[in-house]
This record gives sequence, C-alpha cells and structure tokens, in this order.
Amino acid sequence: MGCDTGQDNEKPVHRVWVGEFLLAARQVTNADYGCFLRDAASPPPPPPFWSDAAFNHPEQPVAGVSWYEAIRYCEWLSTSTGGKFRLPTEAEWERAARGGHKDASALFPWGDAPPQSLPGYASRCAGHWQTGPEPVGRAESNAYGLFNMCDNVHEWCSDWYAPDYYAVSPERNPRGPETGERRASRGGSWRHHVKMSRCAARSSIPPEFKYADYGFRIACDVQLQVRG
Repeated sequence: MGCDTGQDNEKPVHRVWVGEFLLAARQVTNADYGCFLRDAASPPPPPPFWSDAAFNHPEQPVAGVSWYEAIRYCEWLSTSTGGKFRLPTEAEWERAARGGHKDASALFPWGDAPPQSLPGYASRCAGHWQTGPEPVGRAESNAYGLFNMCDNVHEWCSDWYAPDYYAVSPERNPRGPETGERRASRGGSWRHHVKMSRCAARSSIPPEFKYADYGFRIACDVQLQVRG
C-alpha cells in the first residue's frame, strides 16, 4: 500500500492484510440514489446537481453527495435488503483498484503506462468529462471486473484522513485514525487535468462538503453461509 514516487501522504510503502470483502462493480448511480430518495423514510434533500443536465443521467454516478449522505444510503440499503452495506476503507479500496495486477507496485490498474496512452482516453475527455462524469461502466474494467476505479468521480471511504497515518497504520485491516476533520477519498475526477488517478493516490475533504466530482461505491463483508 502506498507509493515511493507519490506524494508524502502515500509514504512509507507498507504491506497490508485485509479480510475478504465485496465491492460494487460500479459507482452508485443517479438511478440507485433516486430509489433511496424515493423510498427512505426520511431521506436527505437531493444533491445540489440533481436537476443539472450535465449530471442527472440515470447511469451517471450520483455527484454532490456528502460523506454523511453516503453513509445514510448504506444504512438505508442495509435495512431495506437485510444486507450489511458500508463504505470501503482506504486499504480495501486500494486493494481493489490494483485489480490483482501481477506487479503489486504498478501505478495504475493496467500497469505503469500513463492514462493519456490508453485507447479511448482522448475521446472520453472530449465527451462527458468536459462537463461532468460519464455513465458508469462504459470503459474497460480492471482485472477484478470493477469499473471506473480510478476515474470519473472521487469516491468516499469510511476512514478519517491523516497525512501521516501510514507511519502508524496497523498491518491488519487498517481503518484510519480514530478522529479527524477530513474524510478520506480515492479515485480520479472528471474535473482534473489528468482524469485518472494512480491506485495509491489519496485525497480528502471535510465530510459535510458536496462537490461536483464526489460520489461513492458500496462495500460489504463476506457473509459465510453455514450449512447443516
């Protein structure tokens, strides 16, 4: 976990063990979030970009959701389905983003080649990414079958953020500092000059903020089925 050639908050590179977990193949979409707004007993107000034509396609990732609202979505989904859904930790997210690549230190899910060298990158930049995120799942997935892991919108993680956390992070299932002022996030953004982030790149904002390039995807623990 981490990157020797990245920012200081990505150092030191360290080995991390994470328990088995499931991660959604796609970012939560407007269609998904619309079910929450419609069916939840006391839903929050719609995101600030809900009626903006650049952001409200049903298959675009929902944008402008605060960390607290992402948590409420997970709680609603858990209650309505009987599952136990949550936001991923930073460690889980980075593990998933790397996609089982043969080089565990590769910069991106596909290796070390820069994003600008990928087929279709220029056309994606000239398309939706000029004004907002693109519909989820349109580009190639990583080796785990996960779409948009390093692009489209930043994704909230469950952890509090601290720039020096890696120096004291536990080896098994790190979950971030106990307290903080900012929540961790991962992934790239349609608003950035380079639209795709490195797997190890970290970001954070205060949990109440609602930015046009912030969304989320859900995780859950693997439930073992015991047969009699």
